[in-house]
Amino acid sequence: MSGHSKWSQIKNKKASTDAKRSAVFSKLTAFITVAAREKGGDMNSNPKLRMAVEKAKSFNMPADNIERAIKKGTGELEGLVLEELFIEAYAANGKPLLITAITDNKNRTISEIKHILNSFEGKMANSGSVKWLFEEKGQIILEEQKINDELELSLIESGAEDFKEEGETSIIICKPENLEKLKEIIIKSGYKISESSVAFLPKNPEVVAEAEREHLEKLFEALDDQQDVAEIYSTITF
Repeated sequence: MSGHSKWSQIKNKKASTDAKRSAVFSKLTAFITVAAREKGGDMNSNPKLRMAVEKAKSFNMPADNIERAIKKGTGELEGLVLEELFIEAYAANGKPLLITAITDNKNRTISEIKHILNSFEGKMANSGSVKWLFEEKGQIILEEQKINDELELSLIESGAEDFKEEGETSIIICKPENLEKLKEIIIKSGYKISESSVAFLPKNPEVVAEAEREHLEKLFEALDDQQDVAEIYSTITF
């Protein structure tokens, strides 16, 4: 679960090939529960919940787990009281980070994230000092599929703002409110969506040297290992 598409691919592959699946399930459960608590358990009227469930299914999370997570959010089952945090920080060399977490203990989570950052020459930032460097956008990822001109024009007419390609991966960027409409058009056109989300994307992406990128990847892995961290956004392109 992470912000930038390439890092998301790296992390998702890692989660599917090592012993971290249960930890990923715990994060997905928390995300589903919070989404259901905010706007109800009906996926047709709750896009955030629908995206959370879609992501859970992409990790082959059992349907029973998903249903229990939704019921905890709606209050049908007892569960911990969870809250969502937005944590602004800097990695080494002052690289901006925006970290989201879902926790039942705010002080514990902030303390543990602060410790991880310090271990990698990073630090916490004041509220508002980092978030302005990002824009909240919808993004749709199609792996191993290139969009044809006809579909691209249709998507532009329906609110798509940008198109990117990373190898065989196509990425469509839009305003969050246009995300579901664009997904419907893509699916009806016969394309398969690998992932869709509302994410904080950097206004000015940065390219860094290999050594710095590797250092950041290690930091991201350590943050991902923290049980409450949901998403990590940076200005770095991977």
